[in-house]
Amino acid sequence: MTNSEQPASANIPPSRGKIAERLLPGGEEPDPRFTLANERTFLAWIRTSLALLAGGIAIEAFTADLFLEPVRKGLAVVLLLLGMLLSAGAAVRWLRVERSMRSKAPLPLPLIVPLLAGAGALAAAVVLIFILWR
Repeated sequence: MTNSEQPASANIPPSRGKIAERLLPGGEEPDPRFTLANERTFLAWIRTSLALLAGGIAIEAFTADLFLEPVRKGLAVVLLLLGMLLSAGAAVRWLRVERSMRSKAPLPLPLIVPLLAGAGALAAAVVLIFILWR
């Protein structure tokens, strides 16, 4: 069958679906290797988020004899909030990078990096101050 004999639908590229079209409008499909690398980075952020959530739960559940209640609850809340924000930030970051690749624009700065660094430093400072004070 020659090109002129093929049905018109054969020339239409397959659709990724309505949600994908809404989230990723326009642009060209990037090299699948870059899309998969972006996905792996997203999953790494999600693993970090899960570790922070587990740490917050562990501090609240298992350190009653080590920390005063306000310190323990405060540290657990900081870790849980950080895990929640990091998870949401990872999704936003994935989408922004994917859009940048599709439009061949520069990659966006990772705004979740300073958030993670600042909150991690705050949690470490609380633990350090408490250890030195005790």
